[in-house]
Amino acid sequence: MKYLAKFVLTLVFWLGGTAPSFALEPVYSDFFGKAIRGDDPVAYFTQSKAVEGSDDYRYEWNGAEWRFSSQRHLDLFKADPEQYAPQYGGSCAWAVSKGYTAKIDPRAWNIVDGKLYLNYSKSVQQTWQGDIAGYIVNADANWPRLLNE
Repeated sequence: MKYLAKFVLTLVFWLGGTAPSFALEPVYSDFFGKAIRGDDPVAYFTQSKAVEGSDDYRYEWNGAEWRFSSQRHLDLFKADPEQYAPQYGGSCAWAVSKGYTAKIDPRAWNIVDGKLYLNYSKSVQQTWQGDIAGYIVNADANWPRLLNE
């Protein structure tokens, strides 16, 4: 049903109509409901790189499907999802710092103070890296409002 709702809203906007306003989902997911476009959130911490998750290791959490490259990574996430889930529900951290949300490229990421931040693209990531601390302050202030709009 969640996928059907996303499809209908996408279709309505594409056709130029308007749709009712809905609160932002707590986790940004693709059209198929996959968080981080199906990449393994734990791998950023254990392998220091983006790693594609597998259909064999899936977990529903916070309204999205999370995929993992191994049973070990799935177990680590299940034990403490907040430790591994990206900040701002997986939306682009730089965009959130500017007051809006945007999709991400799973290969544009940083871990700062033990937290995962994702960006829209490698070029946005370069901008983000110019003032990470300042962007985090702004994004932390904007995120609660964006969730409730």
